Amino acid sequence: MGEVAVNGLMMAADPVVLLSGDEGDEVLLNGSSSSSLEAKENVSGLVNGVVTLNERVKRRAKRPSKFLTKELNRANSDSQVIAPLRALKNSRKSRNGFGRGLPKKGGAGGKGTWGALGSELTEEEVDGAIDTNDPNYDETNPENKDFRLKVINVDRSDEELQKQISSLVAEYFDHGDTQETYLALEELNVACRAHLVVVTAVELAMDHKPSHREMTSVLLADLYGHLLYETHYAKGYDALIKNLSDLVLDTPDAPTILGNFIARSIADDCIPPKFLQSYKGRVDNDHAVVTLARSDSLLSMRHGLVRLDNVWGVGGGTRPVKYLVKKMVLLLQEYLSSSDIAEATRCLIELEVPHFHHELVYEAVVMVLENMDERTGKMMCDLLESLHRSIIITPTQMKAGFLRVYEDMPQICVDVPPAYTILEKFVLKCQVAKVVGDDIVKKMPVRGRKRFVSEGDGGRVKDDAYF
Repeated sequence: MGEVAVNGLMMAADPVVLLSGDEGDEVLLNGSSSSSLEAKENVSGLVNGVVTLNERVKRRAKRPSKFLTKELNRANSDSQVIAPLRALKNSRKSRNGFGRGLPKKGGAGGKGTWGALGSELTEEEVDGAIDTNDPNYDETNPENKDFRLKVINVDRSDEELQKQISSLVAEYFDHGDTQETYLALEELNVACRAHLVVVTAVELAMDHKPSHREMTSVLLADLYGHLLYETHYAKGYDALIKNLSDLVLDTPDAPTILGNFIARSIADDCIPPKFLQSYKGRVDNDHAVVTLARSDSLLSMRHGLVRLDNVWGVGGGTRPVKYLVKKMVLLLQEYLSSSDIAEATRCLIELEVPHFHHELVYEAVVMVLENMDERTGKMMCDLLESLHRSIIITPTQMKAGFLRVYEDMPQICVDVPPAYTILEKFVLKCQVAKVVGDDIVKKMPVRGRKRFVSEGDGGRVKDDAYF
């Protein structure tokens, strides 16, 4: 063990032989021989003619990956059977044993790989053009070159803008989401002509049923303060009042409907009540007079602002069952007195309860059983035939109505003893008119075998006693 003096300091060192001069000179470091070039790399410098050693250069050891080591250990185990390295063979990781366990080429190469991250944004064909079979292939730009769009501010006419608004309002009638409709209208950039929203929505609602008119009133009320303001409502209703002469041609009730809309907007605080006062003495059109009179009468009645919430009536599905049953009974009674099938059909459609039409069938059959006359049976059969032929009452609803009568026959027979006989004749008459099918006729209940002393004639009911 020798010592080396560096700047007056004694340093311990391993046996080192330093030779300099020729290219063939060698240096012995820790007992190993190397060239002078390598010696110069392994020493830090020359101090007073003495070369001092620097710390040994540490190179990172290249160890095989964990996956490779695991597979090799399994293959070299003591077992007699050496499992094939199928998993190693199909691995997408590096096989040289010096990787970090990451996919080859960063996942950008090989069969079945997704490609490098973001490669889909820069993917191009060899010739720089997109494949013609690609759904995104653009025939006008086959070279797939970038081009800049030039935005031109096109001034749309009122007719074109109203068509776009009309389509959005029609979609609103389907989904009923006022927020979605507001966002769609905002994208149309109608702020400068927002009164057209009022005009278009009211004109479209005039051609629809009362439930859609109620939805239109809700839409106009929800848009207040966001897209529509007081001036827009006033300008829109003023345009509708001036155009009543044309609206009456398509909708005869246009003056009354428009009056309801104006009164409802006043009740919703969209426009002030003074809006009606500004037209007094300034209107010469008869239709406009009817509209203003209708609005004034609705607002001047007792608790008018509260009642205007139901100016279009309550929606079909939200009304109580007892209310609907009462309406259908009144409908049938009015039909028996007027014999007007068209009016009865219109009243049934206005109820907007297609899921509850079986109640009409039930009440019609029960009315036939209670009246016990031929006229009622014939008129009800004609009504059901007309409703069935026009598919206003579906076969499912028709069947449900008759089955309900079959189930309630024991209770009906208490008040109407010959109910079974009348029911049989009425059902057969409806079968001839193709109102019901054979399956309904087969399920028809028959009269019980129990005999009563008061019936006489051995319990036999005379068929000619009823229609």
